[in-house]
Amino acid sequence: MDTKNIIIIGAAGRDFHNFNTYYRDNHAYNVVAFTAAQIPDIDGRKYPSELAGDLYPAGIPIYSQELLPELIKELEVDECVFAFSDIGYEDVMGISAIVNAAGADFKLLGPNHTMLKSNKPVISVTAVRTGTGKSQTSRKVIETLLEHGLKVVAIRHPMPYGDLTAQRVQRFATIEDLAKHQCTIEEMEEYEPHVARGNIIYAGVDYEAILEAAENDPDGCDVIVWDGGNNDFSFYEPDLAITVLDPHRPGHELKYYPGEVCLRTTDVAIINKVDSATAEAIQIVENNIKAVSPMSKIIKAESTITVDKPELIKGKRVLVVEDGPTLTHGEMKIGAGTVAAKRLGATEVVDPSPYLVGSLQDTFETYPHIENLLPAMGYGEKQLKDLEATINQVDCDAVIIGTPIDLSRVISINKPTTRINYDLDEVDGPSLDTVLTEFIKKYQVELV
Repeated sequence: MDTKNIIIIGAAGRDFHNFNTYYRDNHAYNVVAFTAAQIPDIDGRKYPSELAGDLYPAGIPIYSQELLPELIKELEVDECVFAFSDIGYEDVMGISAIVNAAGADFKLLGPNHTMLKSNKPVISVTAVRTGTGKSQTSRKVIETLLEHGLKVVAIRHPMPYGDLTAQRVQRFATIEDLAKHQCTIEEMEEYEPHVARGNIIYAGVDYEAILEAAENDPDGCDVIVWDGGNNDFSFYEPDLAITVLDPHRPGHELKYYPGEVCLRTTDVAIINKVDSATAEAIQIVENNIKAVSPMSKIIKAESTITVDKPELIKGKRVLVVEDGPTLTHGEMKIGAGTVAAKRLGATEVVDPSPYLVGSLQDTFETYPHIENLLPAMGYGEKQLKDLEATINQVDCDAVIIGTPIDLSRVISINKPTTRINYDLDEVDGPSLDTVLTEFIKKYQVELV
């Protein structure tokens, strides 16, 4: 049988995982390239030979996705594998048309070929879109399991934007570990809330090696919680699947890949943010859950917001800084900081557009829907400096930090700041404690 030439279309996450689990040692295929989108500065590098394996002694080049048609011709590609998340169906098929027009087949790998099986019980927390409140749900799940006396290890969906070989397996137990691994803002937003609560969290590139390390963590492991990224489905076969939905974007649960996969395979569907969404939108989401995942349990939850310095908001002109991916490819126009500004009576949410520096100008051109919010972009040192300079130039009374981390810890802000924290509170349907108690009973033998 002839070897097929493959390009994997991705964004430094699912693409590497699909390669590792399906293609790395598979002699039937020759992966000639990765293409990259969504993440700045990831193209122009290589997937290193240390990770690529014996079949790829020179590693595998990573190109910009814009070059896809030319690459298919030049590299005589037979098949392109789509492998990134939170993308509308129309855009997925647009990429498929580009691939087919260049002569290659278009492929999507599913759970059977990419999910790994753990020897520990696994709970997956996924979502139908970026920014639904998945991370706060993961924290609630972990805290509940800890209250039951279990040793929990979290594993986060990949965000490997630096030295891929060094990032093969990463363990985060302290705030200092974030600096040790040279984390970007996006990484810190996901890891810091865990380690600040004393939780162990793993991430990296090679999720088979990560799983083995987590199962044998020196502090012990009874349960693994998969903390998903964007709207991707789990890298590990879950024993309990939880999917979070957002009524601020009703209908998106059936329009974005692979979020609908998460919904159709879930055991528990959580409609979050019911305290700030309309009854009509909530009903649309609930109806869609019942249509495609009729056996799943439905929980309605509030995203409860707390503010450390509310006096900096009431009657003030504020700059609102929100989670970057939620605003960009998550397409949101509202976040925790926005809700806090409205509820606490800010006189104005200041438009940052006239003050944008460097790469943030490009971000606003790419994502014009952001309007008067500022995404916390910080994929590298340059973006971090651009973010700092932009915030410090904005004419406002105070800065609302609606990100999961304290930005003032990583950049110098020349104005008063107030942080927004948000937690998941169930208000209708079974509580997470009830769901998790049933899970613990079911896997009691393994947990002893």
